[in-house]
Amino acid sequence: MTESLSLEGGCTCRAVRYRMTSRPLFVHCCHCRWCQRETGASFALNAMIEADRVLLLAGAPECVDTPSNSGKGQKIWRCPTCRIALWSNYAGAGTAVHFVRVGTLDDPDALPPDIHIFTASKQPWVVLPAGTPAVPEYYDAKVRWPAESLARRAALRSRTSAT
Repeated sequence: MTESLSLEGGCTCRAVRYRMTSRPLFVHCCHCRWCQRETGASFALNAMIEADRVLLLAGAPECVDTPSNSGKGQKIWRCPTCRIALWSNYAGAGTAVHFVRVGTLDDPDALPPDIHIFTASKQPWVVLPAGTPAVPEYYDAKVRWPAESLARRAALRSRTSAT
């Protein structure tokens, strides 16, 4: 996988626009019941990417503090006009990593999931093709992530711990 990629996206009313300036670290398709409730859909598809690689092109999303299953909460960044969720920040990664909602990209087909997580609670009618990377709950990034993404995560951790 190469870092070279630029994808744009935004909300429904186009008041907020953003650009991802590289490939994400990893793309999760989360089937947990919390994501199902949060999105009103059968799963959430999130591209994890360093926050400084998401450039705001127009508008200003607003942060909505939302409870999470971990009890630590999440910050969901939404368009103040149409209320579409653009990305989230979770307590574990803090503000350094955005979980960009893949469905808000102009070309969401460009980022299929790298893994399906929390499949133990997926809707029973969602059938994953044979060979699809999937785990009943969560996984070890050191085992699943490509070397390039692990290196980027290590660099991010060293930057954030130095501040």
